[in-house]
Amino acid sequence: MGKRVILILTKLYDFNLGSVTESSLWRSTDYGTTYEKLNDKVGLKTVLSYLYVSPTNKRKIMLLSDPEIESSILISSDEGATYQKYRLNFYIQSLLFHPKQEEWILAYSLDQKLYSSMDFGRKWQLMQERVTPNRFYWSVTGLDKEPDLVHMEARTADGHTHYLTCRIQECSETKRSGPFSRSIDISSLVVQDEYIFIQVTAGGRANYYVSYRREPFAQIKLPKYSLPKDMHIISTDENQVFAAVQEWNQNDTYNLYISDTRGVYFTLALENVKSSRGLEGNIIIDLYEVAGIKGIFLANRKIDDQIKTFITYNKGRDWRLLQAPDTDLRGNPVVCQLPFCSLHLHLQLSENPYTSGSISSKETAPGLLVATGNIGSELSYTDVGVFISPDGGNSWRQVCFIFEEEYNVWFLDWGGTLVAMKHTSVPIRHMWVSFDEGRSWSKYSFTSTPLFVDGSLVDPGIETQIMTVFGHFSLRSEWQLVKVDYRSIFSRRCNKDDYQTWHLHNQGEPCVMGERKIYKKRKPGAQCSLGRDYSQTVVSEPCVCGQGDFECDYGYERRSNNQCVPAFWFSPSSLSKDCSIGQSYLNSTGYRRIVSNNCTDGLREKYMAKMEKCPGKAPRGLQIITTDGKLVTEQGHNATFIILMEEGDLQRTNIQLDFGDGIAVSYANFSPVEDGIRHVYKSAGIFQVTAYAENSLGSDTAVLFLHVVCPVEHVHLSVPFVAIRNKDINITAVVWPSQAGTLTYFWWFGNSTKPLITLESSISYIFTVEGMNTVTVQVAAGNILIQDTKEIAVHEYFQSQLLSFSPNLDYHNPDIPEWRQDIGKVIKRALVQVTGIPDEQILVAVFPGLPTSAELFILPHKNTTERRKSSEDDLEQVVEVLFNALNQNLVQFELKPGVEVIVYVTQLTLAPLVDSSTGHSSSAMLMLLSVVFVGLAVFLIYKFKSKLRWHKACTSIVPCISYKEKRPSTALPPQTQCSESSPRVQK
Repeated sequence: MGKRVILILTKLYDFNLGSVTESSLWRSTDYGTTYEKLNDKVGLKTVLSYLYVSPTNKRKIMLLSDPEIESSILISSDEGATYQKYRLNFYIQSLLFHPKQEEWILAYSLDQKLYSSMDFGRKWQLMQERVTPNRFYWSVTGLDKEPDLVHMEARTADGHTHYLTCRIQECSETKRSGPFSRSIDISSLVVQDEYIFIQVTAGGRANYYVSYRREPFAQIKLPKYSLPKDMHIISTDENQVFAAVQEWNQNDTYNLYISDTRGVYFTLALENVKSSRGLEGNIIIDLYEVAGIKGIFLANRKIDDQIKTFITYNKGRDWRLLQAPDTDLRGNPVVCQLPFCSLHLHLQLSENPYTSGSISSKETAPGLLVATGNIGSELSYTDVGVFISPDGGNSWRQVCFIFEEEYNVWFLDWGGTLVAMKHTSVPIRHMWVSFDEGRSWSKYSFTSTPLFVDGSLVDPGIETQIMTVFGHFSLRSEWQLVKVDYRSIFSRRCNKDDYQTWHLHNQGEPCVMGERKIYKKRKPGAQCSLGRDYSQTVVSEPCVCGQGDFECDYGYERRSNNQCVPAFWFSPSSLSKDCSIGQSYLNSTGYRRIVSNNCTDGLREKYMAKMEKCPGKAPRGLQIITTDGKLVTEQGHNATFIILMEEGDLQRTNIQLDFGDGIAVSYANFSPVEDGIRHVYKSAGIFQVTAYAENSLGSDTAVLFLHVVCPVEHVHLSVPFVAIRNKDINITAVVWPSQAGTLTYFWWFGNSTKPLITLESSISYIFTVEGMNTVTVQVAAGNILIQDTKEIAVHEYFQSQLLSFSPNLDYHNPDIPEWRQDIGKVIKRALVQVTGIPDEQILVAVFPGLPTSAELFILPHKNTTERRKSSEDDLEQVVEVLFNALNQNLVQFELKPGVEVIVYVTQLTLAPLVDSSTGHSSSAMLMLLSVVFVGLAVFLIYKFKSKLRWHKACTSIVPCISYKEKRPSTALPPQTQCSESSPRVQK
């Protein structure tokens, strides 16, 4: 609409009937001085529900009738002066206008159907049924090939939710496409700027995928043990994603993560940011991006049950508390010493578009922030005041005594003027105006009769300095609109003598986001208007790159010395698998320049990723999975296999996939198999699917046992970590959730191709070969099939010892198998580093549950069976070295920056030497059980030692652990019964 035209729709809600009974449409052509009622032009009996203005042509207006009364739209092409009415055969819930084409509109109906119009609503065409609310998007110019392309999330005929795209005039089933081949979680599609996000939950865990600039989807990589429960996209500005992630151990807080340009690799920016729920149940993250200056964010963080406000000037790399004002409202010094005391701000944006919210900043007024908050040790909802920062959050001052109550504060005159109005439930007559960034305020009356104010219409870019206040003179009176024209208080237009320069800085550091910027702003007290041609930036030049311009790359964490080092779960070499011999790849130094940072030279060369020749690696970590993650398919249906490889040359590795039914396929490299290999099984049964990868440096094999048709969800294979050769051991498969009916168990041992089939969840087995042996179990119930695989170290004899840890490890323990495996590796590395003992002689198994505990296994050298006695003596020496190191607290590791974990010997009965002598138990270690049935007891027979001397043979009755993997915080030691006979070692 033109600068002078205002349209206002008012509705009368009858609380007795619970519905809107009347509506009125008002139009002003003199920017609110006078209004004309247009009810006769839209129909005296027509009840209107919504008013829309075309974003590309403000002369075009669309009105929606109340769907409870009729289904129609009214269209105007002359700024709302006249209307044409069109009946509809569906009821509109919401509209979405095309960002470029003024005639194109999407309409979402109450029955979840999506319609399109190419003539501004005069004719409509059905596009898709069963569309998810608010999950449909127009194409993005420069990214999508067709301007009329629509992205949507919808339920298809199979009952699953899918991401679909189609053109508005070509959206039949044959014309639609699915950019993501699998089904997705409902209400997860987000199309925003250059990114598309979706969520897929499999095995109880949420996996997130992103497409950058419409490239194929890639799985989002968060730190390995973030284990997200929920994820929200905060911002996609400047080719980077800001996301809030609620992790497995969080309830009312979220962690902030920031991505690389493609939105794939995320690193932690800030932990434990406060969250709350909005009026409609939506999640609100206490994070605020300062308008007008890139890289500045404010966040409210929870620390020891206190909420504190932090600020960053480099997009989350560094955060600090806000310095409180030097003086209070009355000019008295403020005693507030960091970090014990600071300024804390409320960061909620208003859900009402006609009020200002608790914090405000504008693109047209860079550096100027207005917020409500308090001074103290934490954020408070009492003793709240209004604070203003003129320099981007570096310094703050509390607004003078008039603002001891809560106020709405708006920006006028392109951000050069502040207008404040008391936010109260009583009628008011006055407002306050400041021309000097809140240092002084002048009082003005905007109405002769006090008004109950409901809100204000303010445009910070309006050159005429006009705002419209609306409300009621009494609780039963009609709407009142008050036009407030500030032109009379501006004496003139500003000239060059009315301006001064302001240098953007971060606590005195002039370089912010790699740039040195100088802005122009009006001098305090200059009562002149800025006008439309006002320009803020005077100077912008790049700075030399320093450490503050770089954040840690994915997989790296910042230590106390400010250095980025690999996290315990991350292997830097894994990033080179996508390149081939003869090619080059970018090898990360552990640092990456902050996206949109404009620094040059300096440390840029040192920290930037280095181009290196591809190392060339043998295939390793080969895996076969199905696209849906299941190990069962139906006869005659497509089964799609995905082949994954942790390391190796993808371009020069030959792939062969044997489907197990007499058919096999071969490929020269990984390129043809990236989207999966499809196969149709013509008969039912169990098929061993084998993948074989080979290049000039080596080979690897992976096996998957596929059931062609039957339904379970999770199985945990409970096996000894170490076993005695030629002695039977008990192996248990624990299934979750428990189901009525018969479960079938399929067991594979070692390299056997034929399984042992049982109806019992436990089986006994004897390993005859020393070394690492594999056990695989599959459990079938109906048409669901699941699998778990474990490895067992088989030896003639060994020794073991229980380990415990400093309590800080428990807080970081998500109690999942992958974490326990990785921590076991970390402990093993620490033991090897401290003692120098060969790593093949040490195994560490971390137990489920809390408090965190583990068992250390000390193994003999390979090929020592022939010299048994001397080997046993050697083993005793290894044990003594390990115990000395553990007892002196020499074994410790850093889990993450600032978290140092110490490994202790658990102060229970000393660990036994276990061997294959006659009369000893067949069990070799404490079983890592997950579910124990009532009445089941496990007996382990050990031969104990004290220091380097033999002691009596004992029988330990070990308490069982439930499958929930939670153990009591106070564990009782095993009950021990000892015989009087002396132990002996058989040869």
